[in-house]
Amino acid sequence: MVCYVNNTPHETTDNQWLADLLANLGQTQTRGLAVAVNDSVVPRAEWATHAVQPHDRILLIRATQGG
Repeated sequence: MVCYVNNTPHETTDNQWLADLLANLGQTQTRGLAVAVNDSVVPRAEWATHAVQPHDRILLIRATQGG
């Protein structure tokens, strides 16, 4: 199935959890990472139980600091 991560199409397996998709994308450092699916923020506590659906639009936002 295809989902879109930051507007880039990604082929993924059916029945994949959001946490697994993030790991497959190399997002192992989750501190400072926010995830929205179809314009709704998914709390970190729900990443392991949130099923990715075909054509989901997933937005990854990483907090940075600096001046």
